[in-house]
Amino acid sequence: MEKYTLLQNILLGLSLAAPIGPVNLEIIKRGLKSGFKQAFLTGAGAMSADATYLTLIFFGLISFLNIPLMKIFLGVAGSIVLVYLGATSIKEYCGKSLTNTKQPHRLFKNSYTAGYVLAFFSPMTIVWWTGVFGALLAGQATPATSMNAFLSCLSILLGCFLWVLFLSAALHWGKKIIAEKVIRFISLIAGIFLVGFGFYFLCRAIFLQLEL
Repeated sequence: MEKYTLLQNILLGLSLAAPIGPVNLEIIKRGLKSGFKQAFLTGAGAMSADATYLTLIFFGLISFLNIPLMKIFLGVAGSIVLVYLGATSIKEYCGKSLTNTKQPHRLFKNSYTAGYVLAFFSPMTIVWWTGVFGALLAGQATPATSMNAFLSCLSILLGCFLWVLFLSAALHWGKKIIAEKVIRFISLIAGIFLVGFGFYFLCRAIFLQLEL
């Protein structure tokens, strides 16, 4: 892979990871509440889910995820995860302090697991990596097209990693200077958006079911 192509893919990863979505909202929430480690672990979990889908795509095992019933399952499961995490964030805002709020289910208490589950069950993750891999595959002219596309996707993942590293560090330092009231308000906003994403994916799954 040429240095220019590597840099281009890293920048692509940065630009695609930066927009605010369910994963970034969860990273922000956990980073402001608990600092660098928990924010980074959430991002690492999400990147592991990305790597899982990337591997499935590379070995041609992604086709079963395009089955309508599987899409519906992922949509419903993803919406449940998002609504649960969003509701947890809203409860944190309603609590007297961040330290006194009820702990989430043990599955989501671990930041890495929460990031993985959140990204894995997000329909956006499947669509995103399928589209990126397909575009890179179409743009390759060498015989080993699949391997070249796979390496390109890994360099995009590197860009995502750099974004998670930067965001986690920024949240760690921001946590020290931002008042708890502001952190709780951000947690509320993040929760509302997560619930919104959850209902959006649920509606998509329902409409897909009606089309069958």
